[in-house]
Amino acid sequence: MTLTGRLCRRFGSHPVTVAAGTLMSLSIALPAQAHSASSLGLVLLVFGVAYGGINVAMNSAAVDLVTALRRPVMPSFHAAFSLGGMIGAGLGGLVAAGLSPAAHLLALTVVGLLVTAVAGPTLLRHPAPVSAPASVSAPASVSARASVSAPAGPAARPSGRTRRLVVLFGVIALCTAYGEGALADWGALHLEQDLNAHPGVAAAGYSLFALAMTAGRLTGTALLERLGQTRTLVLGGATAAVGMLLGALAPTAWLALLGFAVTGLGLANIFPVAVGRAGALAGPAGVATASTLGYGGMLLGPPAIGFLADWFSLPVALTTVAGLAGAAALIGYAARKSAS
Repeated sequence: MTLTGRLCRRFGSHPVTVAAGTLMSLSIALPAQAHSASSLGLVLLVFGVAYGGINVAMNSAAVDLVTALRRPVMPSFHAAFSLGGMIGAGLGGLVAAGLSPAAHLLALTVVGLLVTAVAGPTLLRHPAPVSAPASVSAPASVSARASVSAPAGPAARPSGRTRRLVVLFGVIALCTAYGEGALADWGALHLEQDLNAHPGVAAAGYSLFALAMTAGRLTGTALLERLGQTRTLVLGGATAAVGMLLGALAPTAWLALLGFAVTGLGLANIFPVAVGRAGALAGPAGVATASTLGYGGMLLGPPAIGFLADWFSLPVALTTVAGLAGAAALIGYAARKSAS
């Protein structure tokens, strides 16, 4: 991800998005062809490089588009990401009985290459504006940066204050992604083991969380235009903290499901706002830093919950999601003057 930020500054985010999309599409078919743990590890490494690269490149392109539109539409892109995950999981479940893993992954490779072939020429014909990052004055507005029409060379090194702010927004993204990873891996187990929910109800827990997150992101632009970025961050973090406390400590499965849904609504717009603010401050390098920290939280969450569940209990361990959501709200409030 860090390297991709530099590539976006050098070549532009659109060509890097096309290259990463092609590599990711090709790499999807590889795991089913691996015949040993070491070869599987190597092909997953290739997929990870492509996946991390396209995340940074697409978010960098989105930051530039947000600037051009002068509307805070970043949550809409992340809503599409969440919706794609839900559709992919649903379709994967439907075809799993009739397709081998190799055929399934090969089909995904073909679809990915077709999408890249359709979108690629448009992206390459219209280079994203590349500009020197600048701060903005209105917390509810989109960053306004001076633009040029072609990829530029290496940017001037951001100031120490800017780098600290980028890390701060990366930590906010980490707090959000921690909760996503924790609920993806442990939510169903909590419902089934601690609250004696039917396996079908337990499986619905993460789906409800993801659905609420998608709905929250679809309404994110309107929320940002009405409340501004700082209030959206603070309200989202506080809502997620309350929701997760209910989800972790509720005495019944249905109340826990309600808590998961509230958590999804609260977390929905924190990650896209944090990445967008980092990109406005430091361009693709800011997106790369915030994304790296954010996805680090997704990696950290599940094992941290596991260790804490072993030491204490799973409900107590899940309250850390609420704690980090509250921390994201506090950090967002503390950084409220960063755009001035």
